[in-house]
Amino acid sequence: MQRVLSTHVIANHRLTTAWLSRVERAGIPAIEIFCARQHLDYQDKNQIAELGHWFRDSDLKLHSLHAPMYTDDIWGRSGPHAHINITERVKVERIRWVDEIKRALEIAETIPFRYLIQHLGVGGQAFSEHAVEAAFSSLDELIVFARQRGVEILLENTPNDLSTATRLRYFNEVTHLKLNFVFDIGHAHIGAGVEHEFDIMKDRIRSLHLHDNNAKEDQHLFPGAPGGTIDWGHAMELLRTRRDQYPLLLELREVPEHQNPLGEIARSFEKLETCRAAEQSTNV
Repeated sequence: MQRVLSTHVIANHRLTTAWLSRVERAGIPAIEIFCARQHLDYQDKNQIAELGHWFRDSDLKLHSLHAPMYTDDIWGRSGPHAHINITERVKVERIRWVDEIKRALEIAETIPFRYLIQHLGVGGQAFSEHAVEAAFSSLDELIVFARQRGVEILLENTPNDLSTATRLRYFNEVTHLKLNFVFDIGHAHIGAGVEHEFDIMKDRIRSLHLHDNNAKEDQHLFPGAPGGTIDWGHAMELLRTRRDQYPLLLELREVPEHQNPLGEIARSFEKLETCRAAEQSTNV
């Protein structure tokens, strides 16, 4: 599987061409950019243009873009008004959030990418048919907008009642949109379990988010880090059954203590690539 790194690992810092150059020199062929205003401001034409010039002269590819989750630059802590939610029942608000995601999709006009990663709802949101209908209205419009720019929208399993593997399958069945998925292993671990969620989603998985946690909190730990409880040997055996469908994509949280973060990331890739089912997660 091709190695891909999400810029989530430096999402609290502005994305620069200097950092991208270090990723390229580390031998990582592709990235996923996390759309957070403090990191990549999708409304800042100067930042987008600068990155676009760099990508045109680089071998590093933009595999995917994670849709923005908040309109502020402090992870939504300014209040609920900053939480982007395409399942909003109030039409005027839903249109506002769709327009925010369109601004992010316009990046493809400068820096081509294959996938946009999209959440249904926000953290902890309850399931409702009204939310399903609202999501359908939003995505029906966004799919057309994305397709015109050569982008496919993938839905991610997230920790709420709208986006479990079962709910995502239900959404496809009742809306007939037939969207493909990104499988977030950490979110599955918090929910019904890695194998259970993977088995439901596997036919439509086109990308991954790999990170560890304690099965309670969305910690985005390096695989096998202290506190992480995913059985990576078993997980990698599952993922290899569909290896031609997706790359090996790490979505990690920054560890300030790491003196050489890209070196640690390279070691994580190597350990996952050689991990076998008989090994325990502590050996990763």
